[in-house]
Amino acid sequence: MDYIVRDISLAPSGKLKIDWVREHMPVLNEIREEFEKTQVFKGVKVAVSIHLEAKTAYLATVLKAGGADVSISGSNPLSTQDDVAAALAADEIKVYSWYNATAEEYKGHLIKVLENKPDIVIDDGGDLVNLLHNECSSLAGQVIGGCEETTTGVLRLEAMEKAGILNFPMMAVNDALCKYLFDNRYGTGESVWTGIMRTTNLIVAGKTVVVAGYGWCGKGIAMKAKGLGAKVIITEIDPIKAIEAHMDGFTTMSMDDAAALGDVFITVTGCKDVIRGKHYEKMRHGALLANAGHFDVEINKPELQAAAKGTRTVRHNIEEFMLPDGRKLYLLAEGRLVNLAAGDGHPAEIMDMSFALQALSAKYMLENGKELGNRVYKVAEEIDKRVAAIKLKSLGTTIDRLTPEQEKYLYGWEHGE
Repeated sequence: MDYIVRDISLAPSGKLKIDWVREHMPVLNEIREEFEKTQVFKGVKVAVSIHLEAKTAYLATVLKAGGADVSISGSNPLSTQDDVAAALAADEIKVYSWYNATAEEYKGHLIKVLENKPDIVIDDGGDLVNLLHNECSSLAGQVIGGCEETTTGVLRLEAMEKAGILNFPMMAVNDALCKYLFDNRYGTGESVWTGIMRTTNLIVAGKTVVVAGYGWCGKGIAMKAKGLGAKVIITEIDPIKAIEAHMDGFTTMSMDDAAALGDVFITVTGCKDVIRGKHYEKMRHGALLANAGHFDVEINKPELQAAAKGTRTVRHNIEEFMLPDGRKLYLLAEGRLVNLAAGDGHPAEIMDMSFALQALSAKYMLENGKELGNRVYKVAEEIDKRVAAIKLKSLGTTIDRLTPEQEKYLYGWEHGE
């Protein structure tokens, strides 16, 4: 078998995790049944780079059930679960990933995925696509297209399209309604706080939480913090989002001002150096620093290290930085995605919709990609609505339908008042 995992003997534990999430992913289960019947991916090579835990693993098995030759790696060195990777390898899926990979190992695992010469690429953050446009461009010849599910990855793709260097069409799954309204907001809000609370074993109620960025992920984190009893400060660069945060009941200010007030700081902007040296100088003793953006650049770690006279690991995924004046700052999960590096990621019911979008968008790209230009595309409305309809059915929920007369009234022009 073709795999690179930490310990294949861990497979039974990983299989139990995959079995558990499958029980709570009804949308993907229905899609799997369809794929098994149609074998839509038969003979198709699919490369996947997503945080390698149980829900991602189940997506890989759904693609395999549809006939795909799947090769998969994680999209973050600290989010791979070794028992889940082993379970995929035992299921004869090509998997190359292990927890706490070095930068060289991580890149090597991505390259191994691409050496399968994929037809379809399913990416998370853009690492696979980036490699296919640079040092692995020789492996991109038969790529029909792909899907991207993160804000950061979509921004990268749009920049490539604008520069005229995108070599195949990509679907912006992150921008689908059934993705950002639920995954980015409710999924991120819950999983970030689950990761922080599990890692620190500290209370949230009564603390001042500073959330940097008020996009859909930031909204979810702030909403959950408020529900847990925290006082919430939002920092933003967009005046419209800042007004929105203000009208949602949060305090808004610059990070320069918020640095002295926060007990917990969470970055979720997609940008670098959101928290840096001048902010560490103002922070309270005991402040917790966490990142929920895709890359570990939002909290400037080199400047934090330079400011400290000593460091130590005080709990798993908590590094203490002792400053010269006696204050201690705590960095969670090395500044990587706290909900995955220090947790299990989004709840299964949320990822059910996101991965259903990935699966159906991959199918759409397979069937239509050769006719599409090398651009970033929105997820087709029928895919979004189909995922929502299956989800509602699984919840036992019904909705109304317009009568012909109502449709004529809403969308026509001949009626009066």
